[in-house]
Amino acid sequence: MPRKAKPKPATAPKLLAGGNPQIPKGDGDAPVAAYLAAMPDWKGDVGRRLDALIVRTVRGVQKAVRWNTPFYGMPDNGWFVAFHCFDRYVKVTFFAGTELEPPPPEDSKQKGVRYAHLHEDDEFDAKLWTRWIRQAAALPGAALF
Repeated sequence: MPRKAKPKPATAPKLLAGGNPQIPKGDGDAPVAAYLAAMPDWKGDVGRRLDALIVRTVRGVQKAVRWNTPFYGMPDNGWFVAFHCFDRYVKVTFFAGTELEPPPPEDSKQKGVRYAHLHEDDEFDAKLWTRWIRQAAALPGAALF
């Protein structure tokens, strides 16, 4: 009689450069929740705060993980925001960031894209972030995948 394979214990995702969690590609809440749970230290608090703000602000938002990054988008309108861990900050990408008022502070080499960096000790301006997210969700998003 063949032996049944023992289930492997769940292991924590590997952290890549900057503490960015290595999460398999996937659509929906589950892969994004896995990413958020694996974000280290203060970065996890930032990620959960962003996720909650996006979900609360944008009705019907869709989620996915690609390239070890959570993406948020609107059905048939593309992806409007994503974020990624770096050593000293969480980089938030607005794909139509140049059209936001005021525009996020960090330039990009990619046309239309702007970034905002959230550091450990930064004050989180919920009104500004809500405004950016609401505006970004209403604009045509990126068709990345």
